[in-house]
Amino acid sequence: MSIEVGSKVQGKVTGITNFGAFVELPEGSTGLVHISEVADNYVKDINEHLKVGDQVEVKVINVEKDGKIGLSIKKAKENPNPQPQRPRHNGPRNNRNDQRNNNKTESFEQKMNRFLKDSEDRLSSLKRNTESKRGGRGARRG
Repeated sequence: MSIEVGSKVQGKVTGITNFGAFVELPEGSTGLVHISEVADNYVKDINEHLKVGDQVEVKVINVEKDGKIGLSIKKAKENPNPQPQRPRHNGPRNNRNDQRNNNKTESFEQKMNRFLKDSEDRLSSLKRNTESKRGGRGARRG
């Protein structure tokens, strides 16, 4: 049985890091479950969810050309009760969320560039506001 994207397999946790857990798969290959793929909720400390030696069911989410295997525990779990959709209100639209929803197929680089631009905009706005309150940049003191 070869490891294919989308397949669910049983594995054994062989190592834990601050960014995820390494899982030994059938045929001796090893994959990584990133910390964001461990549970549906936010995981601050992976040790609260997994420990070395645990048997886990994982779903193969990607296999890279260099042999790295990306795994997910949360996607391996069947979700019989999906979260109900909340109705949208008719107020002003949040353009940022709409932009994210429209760009589901965005590459990592595009997401990172958008994040950096948003971050720089926020930082410059924050600096402008704090400097004016502190009297910086040649503001008169009387």
